[in-house]
Amino acid sequence: MKAIQATPRSRRVLDHSLLVLGAGALATGLGVMTLAPGLSAASSHREAPLIAGDPRADNTDVYAFTSPDKPDTVTLLANWIPFEEPNGGPSFYAFGDDLRYNIKIDSDGDGVADTTYTWRFHNQIRDAANQFLYNTGPVTSLTDPNLNFRQVYDLVVSHGEESKVLLSNVPAAPSRVGPASMPNYAALRNQAIRTIPGGGKTFAGQADDPFFADLRVFDLLYGGNLSERGQDTLAGYNVNSVALQVPKSELALHGNSSRNPVVGIWSTTDRQGVQVSDSRSQRGDRWKQVSRLGNPLVNEVVVPLKYKDAFNTLNPDQDHTVQPVVDKVLDPILPKLIQKVYGVPAPATPRKDLFEIYLTGICKACGPIKADLNAHRLNKDVNPRGIVPAEELRLNMAVPPTANPNRLGVLAGDLAGFPNGRRLTDDAVDISLQAVEGAAQTGKLVPALADGDKVDANEVPFGRSFPYLALPHTKSVNSGPHGPERAQQSSLHNATGDGVGQTAAAGTSAAGVLLLGAGGWRLRRRNKNN
Repeated sequence: MKAIQATPRSRRVLDHSLLVLGAGALATGLGVMTLAPGLSAASSHREAPLIAGDPRADNTDVYAFTSPDKPDTVTLLANWIPFEEPNGGPSFYAFGDDLRYNIKIDSDGDGVADTTYTWRFHNQIRDAANQFLYNTGPVTSLTDPNLNFRQVYDLVVSHGEESKVLLSNVPAAPSRVGPASMPNYAALRNQAIRTIPGGGKTFAGQADDPFFADLRVFDLLYGGNLSERGQDTLAGYNVNSVALQVPKSELALHGNSSRNPVVGIWSTTDRQGVQVSDSRSQRGDRWKQVSRLGNPLVNEVVVPLKYKDAFNTLNPDQDHTVQPVVDKVLDPILPKLIQKVYGVPAPATPRKDLFEIYLTGICKACGPIKADLNAHRLNKDVNPRGIVPAEELRLNMAVPPTANPNRLGVLAGDLAGFPNGRRLTDDAVDISLQAVEGAAQTGKLVPALADGDKVDANEVPFGRSFPYLALPHTKSVNSGPHGPERAQQSSLHNATGDGVGQTAAAGTSAAGVLLLGAGGWRLRRRNKNN
């Protein structure tokens, strides 16, 4: 596929973004040399210089999957505020009341949201003049008078220019202060799960950070000899999450998920009345997009440091017109660095397979990956001429949930996993590492990098029902070199139901690698039988 040339308009868009971002876009606070097998600074935790200084707006991960216990629905999850230390009081972790948190769905492939769900939060403080505490005694309900600080939100759905308030003043689950303050946090969280009129559920609140990875890559590639691997750097940290479970018909083109099962998903954060370059500068009442996330690791690993902040401000329909981004998809940085450090030959360019994974979705007519999986052009009612390459997390809702998910997803023949949507148990680091080394195209894992970062699962199990996230931690992350408190808390998590449920990840099969081609054959066979 020939690299798409930037239009004069797109050059102006990028140039304007860089002008607004100013020196911040060229900052070197975050290194771009994220070499294998670690890949990134924790999915999209602190992925760009400016957003790293704005944690409430920093979108860390997006997940989208057919609900395993309700297969006629899709669950959408998005997380914000990276690296929440559980004991970070007295001002614990709140959503920004000056932000809009969005999950967007593209049903026809034009890179523009056809459906947008927006959460707007509002703070409520019982006693701001005479109290400094988050809570003044044990909290047993979301309306408990002892809960001094609370947040409520409005949930709005938009279709184009038309918006509808689905719910108002919905209570968010509070930060988990500790066992003395919140003796039954699981009950508190259950109170924050609300039913949406017309079908579906919503949740907002704190949760365990579901992303798992070893980030000691920055110590000269895991100590210079790969000895520093196997420790989940995100273990023990929390995030703030929004979650939505909706019928598939709410997301599909023309409301028909049988004919049009493929959707693209991403999340954004909008900040009101500020410059993107400085959240302290008031600039009227306009909303500005300051964070964006679809597929994991794209802004960290694909986009050069110079353009990371600008990428966060773009809408997906602009992606294919911005030449610096397109160039780094077709000729990525990471494989060359892997070759230099590990001696693993970089796949030949242009990387049409990565263009397919990140920008078009996977289909036999889309590129070299010979499987019909999750490209918008598979929708029967779509207008092919309106489809544009755009960076979105694409999900084929017709693929049923897998009884025993494989952490390597599609690369291991598990078509319900990443990059067909993304489940909580999918090992995004190891999958992305293999994909960038060409495994999606060849159907074979690269043996030299098969161990990845040696972190294959979350430190605590996920739940069996919505919102599926594990409960937030209460023990300090800084618990010593061997983490005895962390181990004890994980034990308590499992014993008391604080995140019981599906195992964090199923291991790879004893046979080893299952080819993507075989997975594609299964999907085609399934569609033929339907």
